[in-house]
Formats: sequence, C-alpha cells, structure tokens
Amino acid sequence: MSTEFGSQKSQTTLLERETAQVKPPPMFKVVLLNDDFTPMEFVVLILQKFFSKGHEQATQIMLNVHQQGRGVCGIYPRDVASTKIDQVSRFARQHQHPLQCIMEEA
Repeated sequence: MSTEFGSQKSQTTLLERETAQVKPPPMFKVVLLNDDFTPMEFVVLILQKFFSKGHEQATQIMLNVHQQGRGVCGIYPRDVASTKIDQVSRFARQHQHPLQCIMEEA
C-alpha cells in the first residue's frame, strides 16, 4: 500500500473581497406650518416635547413658523420623520389645534 501525500499539489484560489458601497438613507426635514389658530406657546411645547429642543431654540423655530410661514424642526430618516409627524399631529388634535406638520426630502 502506497500513499502519496506529497505528490498531490493543493490549489488555493484567493478571492478579492469586494466592499459594498452602502449609501446612507435619504433624509427628510420635518417642517411645522403656520396657521392663525395654534398658540405660539403650544408650538414651543411641541418643539421641546417631540424634537428635544431647548426653550431658546424652540422659540426661534416657532418665530420662523410665525414670521416665515414654516420652520424646520429637524432632519431625520424617513421612518423617524414620519413617526414624529404622526406624534405631533395626534398631540395637536388632542389639544384641538390645527397645527400642520409635513416632511420634505432634505
């Protein structure tokens, strides 16, 4: 019985690892729209409660909403932006305010 371990050559094939280029998800601006009925203090509360803004920053965004008709609350991935819009809309309705919140691609 003869064994020829040394006579067989093993062939190894090396494959180059290809790194996939993953694009970051598209981001969306959450925007509050001005109306003639929602109190300014309520808008500040919304910005603090749902967007974690300090009082000063919330007041500045509220003034943008009041003076320019709209104010950007933050920029988020689509699912986060959509959730925030739902939360704001539900909270505004519960308090009988017509505040509108939308998202736009950033």
